[in-house]
Amino acid sequence: MHQVSRFAVGEGLDAERQLLERIQQGEQECALLLWRPQEAALVMPQRMSRLAGFAEAEAECQALGWPVALRDSGGEPVPQSPAVLNVALAYALPPRESEMTRIENAYLRLCHPMLDWLAGMGLEGGLGEVDGAFCDGRYNVTLASRKLVGTAQRWRRRHGDSRHVVLAHAAVLMENQREPMVDVVNAFYRGCGLDDRVRASSHIALDECAGQVWSRLEPLRECYRRTLAEVGLELT
Repeated sequence: MHQVSRFAVGEGLDAERQLLERIQQGEQECALLLWRPQEAALVMPQRMSRLAGFAEAEAECQALGWPVALRDSGGEPVPQSPAVLNVALAYALPPRESEMTRIENAYLRLCHPMLDWLAGMGLEGGLGEVDGAFCDGRYNVTLASRKLVGTAQRWRRRHGDSRHVVLAHAAVLMENQREPMVDVVNAFYRGCGLDDRVRASSHIALDECAGQVWSRLEPLRECYRRTLAEVGLELT
């Protein structure tokens, strides 16, 4: 059985970049990485480092035990910790797939296996925005109308044939750490003089609904294999 990789947060972000680069270079057509942080960090886009008050907000997060790490993609601050499973799916756009639908399709290829995985545990998941959730979006995976999984994408052009390649990323809250996560996100917003506020009640962890959550990852991999095989993509 495959084991989830363990990385420091910065190393995990680097591993995702390398995954996308291998697809971009044509070394692979499709790849999946599951990884779990070794420590806590508050990960946010590079652009947020230019906010007024950033240095003070960063120091406050550090004091709370959540040092700030910067990522390449957009979005909002996202807490990372050993309570989180990161799913990174990278692939080259299938030749017959429309450029017009590539973004939506990438989100669905990332999220539908999650929904199938949850269904296999007897849990009914959904997709949609959740008021009061950090880094909210249309393609959150939800349970009981609360956010379980956040998602994001990063696109590039492939060398050689110019096809688009994507890194689709999901962060799954496996263990209940909702309160400290929300506290640090709100502390960052306050430090930067922003009005955004998030609520612990808008989130849910998988271990609040199922037991032995970290032993359930092989079925998740199989869900991805089946979904990708439908469009001729094979995980390597």
